[in-house]
Amino acid sequence: MRKSTRAVAITGGLLLMATSVAPVFAASHREAPLIANDAAADHTDVFAWVDGTSPTTVNLAVNVSPMQDPAGGPNFWQFDPKVRYEIKIDNDQDAKADITYRFVFKTRVRNNETFLYNTGPVTGPNDVDLNVRQTYTLTRIYENGRTTVLGKNLPVGPTNVGPRSNPVYNATTPNAVRKTAVSNIKTFAGQRDDPFFVDLGSIFDLGGLRPFNGFHLIPLAAEKGVDDLQANNVLTVALQVPIRQLTKGSKIYAATDAKATIGVWAANYRQSTTVLNSNGTNTTSGAWRQVSRMANPLINEVIIPRGGKDAWNRRAPRGDKVFEKYYLTPELAGLINLLYPALPDTRTTGRADLSLILLNGLPGLNSTGSVKADLLRLNTGIPACTADPADDDKGSCRRLGAFGDGADLAAWPNGRRPSDDVTDMAFRAVADGYGTALNSLYGVPNLSPNNGIGDGVNVNDHPFLTTFPYIAVPNQGYRHDHHEPM
Repeated sequence: MRKSTRAVAITGGLLLMATSVAPVFAASHREAPLIANDAAADHTDVFAWVDGTSPTTVNLAVNVSPMQDPAGGPNFWQFDPKVRYEIKIDNDQDAKADITYRFVFKTRVRNNETFLYNTGPVTGPNDVDLNVRQTYTLTRIYENGRTTVLGKNLPVGPTNVGPRSNPVYNATTPNAVRKTAVSNIKTFAGQRDDPFFVDLGSIFDLGGLRPFNGFHLIPLAAEKGVDDLQANNVLTVALQVPIRQLTKGSKIYAATDAKATIGVWAANYRQSTTVLNSNGTNTTSGAWRQVSRMANPLINEVIIPRGGKDAWNRRAPRGDKVFEKYYLTPELAGLINLLYPALPDTRTTGRADLSLILLNGLPGLNSTGSVKADLLRLNTGIPACTADPADDDKGSCRRLGAFGDGADLAAWPNGRRPSDDVTDMAFRAVADGYGTALNSLYGVPNLSPNNGIGDGVNVNDHPFLTTFPYIAVPNQGYRHDHHEPM
């Protein structure tokens, strides 16, 4: 255990820490200085999991545009037609995209002589009363440059404005789901409830975890966690793709076969030059530049320091070897030691466990070879758990996956389901509290009570859908559920 002398740095140490703690928690919501000013291109979460109902398919979902107030009209959040939104797949262990799914959007305004987003009740994405409409083209691109347009003029789900504007909003989700004529891929784009659940308010307050308030360097009474993303919305692009279209050799492989594992990440691009025109429009030109990327949750927040965050966003995953030093000596481990002096010491150096899990994958589970790369690795041969992934610890499903007593290997870091409590998982991994299952399987440390730490927010504020696209319907602007009662 640490000596009590470490606590004497409250006055000076915590004042210095205040600038470094804030940017390193939270899951890809405003995670880097430059992209925080470009919400439409800013990733919040990436998901990839084998479908429980259609086990020969994989669900891919990417969220952008964080912390949307549902009442943010009249110009509600939309996909940016000047951004290329891409989901990338590596299936041959070289950390390069073998398959890319590109979403490109168009915005159409029926009537420019009104300020209204909609001019009457909207019952679907093609309703005549939807004044501002978006559509998109979905294209598949292979490593050799061959492209296939999977769909054109696909509808984007409309904003959930209120009970007058959207009297039957739940029915609009099926109307925005399409199945491509080519390749039988289900696709969806539109606003959704933010599926990430986390107590940002406490975490940003010098790394606080309300249930562990009594262990903190500045102790408070223990409390239940508060989901600060409750009733926030995001923009989602989602695909349900047959496994055979994602794997090398176009086959369904057993879990023990290395070819069953794919690497998934998302990347957004803007053109390099923007001209501000005197008529109020912008013109873009030049080469397309990557401005944001994401695979595993919490990497650019918890692992990468402020000085490297923007550079990390601009680089391809195959170059992540240069960032490995931050995995091996994670700043967060030192913060846990300082801010929670009553907990057993966490290793602050030589963290080959974090490098292995996050940059290579676990042997026998989802390894993608020797190339160091931040990929969301999914072993497509491991079936979904035996209950709906939205359920909390029912059947073989576990919100903590294998970071506990149960060995639910269909959870992060093997892919990621919307219900996976990655905040608690990440804290426990960095704090050397992996849980009995991972300790037994891989010999990683399982310190107590580090193996029980968490923010106290264990489920999303809305239940996930039981069918594609699974992410819950967006919050309604009229309701203001995210405001505390007066």
